[in-house]
Formats: sequence, C-alpha cells, structure tokens
Amino acid sequence: MNETRSHEHSVKLSAGAERVFDALISPAAICRWWQASSAIVIPKPGGIWAGTWGDTEDPDYITIFRMTTFERPKRIVFDEAEYIAKAGPPPFELKTVTTFEIEPISENKCILKVIQTGFPAESVADEFYAACETGWKDTFDGMKNYIDALNS
Repeated sequence: MNETRSHEHSVKLSAGAERVFDALISPAAICRWWQASSAIVIPKPGGIWAGTWGDTEDPDYITIFRMTTFERPKRIVFDEAEYIAKAGPPPFELKTVTTFEIEPISENKCILKVIQTGFPAESVADEFYAACETGWKDTFDGMKNYIDALNS
C-alpha cells in the first residue's frame, strides 16, 4: 500500500448545522461560497456533486464526486472523484476521499470541517497537494463570508 497524506481544515460558523449543510448542497450557494461558475447536486446517498470553475461554457476545472455518505445535517462523504482541467490531469492517479463534517455548538453556531485523504506522499503530487491546501483555506474563507452575509 502506498503512503498517502491528507488535508484537514475547520471553521467556526455563525449558523446552525442545517443551514451549513444546505450551503454544501445548494447549487446557488456553492457558486457563491466556493466561487464555482456552476454546480449540479443530486442530494442523496449515491448522489452526484459537480462543480465547474472558469468560463461557464468552457470551464478551466470540473470536479465531480459521488456522495457515498449523506447524513443530514452532519456528514457528507465525497468519493469517486473525477477532476478535469484544461491544463490536463494531475501527474498521478487521483484517489482522494473528501469528508465534510458539521459539529453543532449551539442552535446558531457550528464547526464545519473538511478532511481530504488519499494524496500520494510522493513528490510528484506536491504541487497539486499544495494547491489543494491553499484552495481549502480560500474555500473556507468563502464559506465564512457567505454565512456572515446571510446573517447581516
């Protein structure tokens, strides 16, 4: 078995678990907080989550996942990732699993956490891994800004 590495990020949000869960699966919300150009979601166990970034007719990136776990309002597991980029595929086989977990703190506060596993430990994956690290930070900043805007 090859050695892998993972990312883990969390953010405290001023919203209840249901509201945050809805933001993870609502195409309009995904376009706002994740800065996606478009999104398609079939929100159920075995459903599809797809997002595009860049020009809506000729996107720079397309990411598609199967939601293998769908436990409202606390957990979604994205598996069977497909990543398509104009620049070409990553220089390694992409076998990541992305888990979103929502931990309620109170009725109007929660912690959103993402755990993304399965990145090869080999140097061939370093650039892609680093880009994902930056991407998760920016994505969670976007989620916090989105939730804060809903509250104002």
